[in-house]
Amino acid sequence: MARSAPSFSSFAAGEISPLLEGRTGIDKYREGLADLTNMVVMPQGGVKRRPGTEFLGEVKNSSVKTRLIPFQFKTSDTYILEFGNSIMRVYRNGAQVLNATAKTITAITKANPGVLTSNSHGFSNGDEVYIVSVGGMVELNGRNYRVANSTTNTFTLTDLYDVAINTTSFTTFTSGGTATEIFELASPYPQAVLFDLRFVQSADTMYFVHPSYAIRTLVRADHNDWTFATPSISGSPSPNLNNATDNYPSVVTFFEQRLVFGNTNNNPQTLWFSKNADYTNFTTGTGDNDALIYTIASNQVNAIRYLSPTRVLTVGTTAGEYVVTATSDGPVTPTTTLIRKYSNYGSAAVEPVQVADVTLFAQRGGRKVREFKFAGDVNTSGYQAPDMTILAEHITDGGITQFAYQQEPESIIWALRSDGTLLGMTYRREEDVVGWHKHVLGGSFPDGNTLAGQAVVESIATLPTDSGNDDLYMIVKRKINFRTKRYVEVLKVFDFGSVTTSAFFVDGGLAYSGSATTSLSGLYHLEGESVTILANGATHPDETVSGGGITLNYSSTTAAVGFGFTSEMQTMRIESGSEDGTSQGKPKRIHAVTLRLFETVGIEVGNSADELDRIPFRDSSMNMDEGIPLFTGDKDIEFRGGYDNNDRIYVRQSQALPLTVLALYPRMNTFDT
Repeated sequence: MARSAPSFSSFAAGEISPLLEGRTGIDKYREGLADLTNMVVMPQGGVKRRPGTEFLGEVKNSSVKTRLIPFQFKTSDTYILEFGNSIMRVYRNGAQVLNATAKTITAITKANPGVLTSNSHGFSNGDEVYIVSVGGMVELNGRNYRVANSTTNTFTLTDLYDVAINTTSFTTFTSGGTATEIFELASPYPQAVLFDLRFVQSADTMYFVHPSYAIRTLVRADHNDWTFATPSISGSPSPNLNNATDNYPSVVTFFEQRLVFGNTNNNPQTLWFSKNADYTNFTTGTGDNDALIYTIASNQVNAIRYLSPTRVLTVGTTAGEYVVTATSDGPVTPTTTLIRKYSNYGSAAVEPVQVADVTLFAQRGGRKVREFKFAGDVNTSGYQAPDMTILAEHITDGGITQFAYQQEPESIIWALRSDGTLLGMTYRREEDVVGWHKHVLGGSFPDGNTLAGQAVVESIATLPTDSGNDDLYMIVKRKINFRTKRYVEVLKVFDFGSVTTSAFFVDGGLAYSGSATTSLSGLYHLEGESVTILANGATHPDETVSGGGITLNYSSTTAAVGFGFTSEMQTMRIESGSEDGTSQGKPKRIHAVTLRLFETVGIEVGNSADELDRIPFRDSSMNMDEGIPLFTGDKDIEFRGGYDNNDRIYVRQSQALPLTVLALYPRMNTFDT
């Protein structure tokens, strides 16, 4: 019998493929995990639980798939654009943007339905409004409704389930209050084409392209003042880019002060570069500032899939990846343009992400993520495109449909899988950290087509904030009270401080902070659902939302309420060695493990998913309705069970509490046979 105490001090490889179960001798095996769900790889090598997602609002029409697009005017003015079926709405600072004019409410009846009076309000049936500052009948405040039974001076309300608002039992109206329509803009794009749109932004103007639609601009004048327009393309480029169906471009970007279009149905391999700093002028010539047109030469038609500007312009096509540079050490001009092919992998029609001078793209088929990077002198070494999924080929099963890059705080490339699973890849090449992780959001969509009926993520986008962090926004589809709902949600910040009272580990949730109360309201988006609760930093029994609220068992000044989710990590089969070589295939027993934790409380550990023991953190001096202080240090755990070949360690967090694992130190015995 051999005794051993292997060390697992880094998990930087993240979740790796089960096909690596026999590669126990490589470093990435020791740094990899068999499962990493709802946890992220930290650049320092540890893993920590992801935060929950905060509910921001329901999309305009939950019956259709909806897309999010980021718009950054400046650091203090960033927006998430919600594109639905021929409609666009706007989020700013985590809230829906409203129309400029609020309508004053002068009376509300106690009736079923309650009738609101607002002279010459201008609302139509079906309009969505936000009501606030009502005196007396405060039950209506801070919530979105749909307008019904509209007349010149009156209207009634329904909730977003189209159920009439019965005010009979509400407090009597006294005075005040406003109803303001949610800002909406008619969009030229129906739902069917939303995820094929490509866009690029300059200051307050965003350019949109689609092969079936004329080029459009979206111009921002104010938070609630946006306009779609068709720009006039001058210079008579051949063919004309904006007046015939088969001549509309499919991709667009900016490069070296030029607006660049590519891939029309008639010319799938052609690039159009505008004049320098004159984005709608495509007058060609031989001057340095003139527009230029370039068609990639090849022995077959290779449609352009994306344009990625870094220090060069990367052009991804169906059959390979090209680089656009100048023949000299200077800008691209009509007389200096050079296009070279550097790889033959071929690209999927998925917009890539740029990290510094690196482009990460989905290979043709969508299963592999490649890193297109400079590898020396452009005229010698050129570019390489290594496979970022080689150690985790399983995690992208079904293909990737969308990327988003969150630079801060953890440098994560987020990706959507075709089944609606959210994937993350912690990406810090300077520290050799490339670690995949998958995320299953709380709630469910049990339609028989999704993975295990899980909630479905349909769109993602990131935006920077004044705090220096980047926020990840998403549209999540669930069944709520037996109805399909699509919600706009944002991943909460990773750093919630050193106390659990501000922790947020629920999905589709809301946070409360204020006077001590046992009644929490404003949860209409979770009506009829069982929710997980953290109150005063302590776990609370689940409750079912009724009438938009829940009742707590004790008064609380802080709370987080939403769908619970489980975070898990599982090691690969442990290679600990034995007296005569490898420990693989030999009976062994893990009899204890030391977990090195950081700001953690409330977890389960064991050597099997079915044999987990909860680690005690609370002692007899702590009140049950108060949070447990976060623990940093080592926890020694004795394992149950005898000798077998199950040599793994499981760590699970199913409570709405934090978890960070820095290292694992098992102690085990191996029998040589």
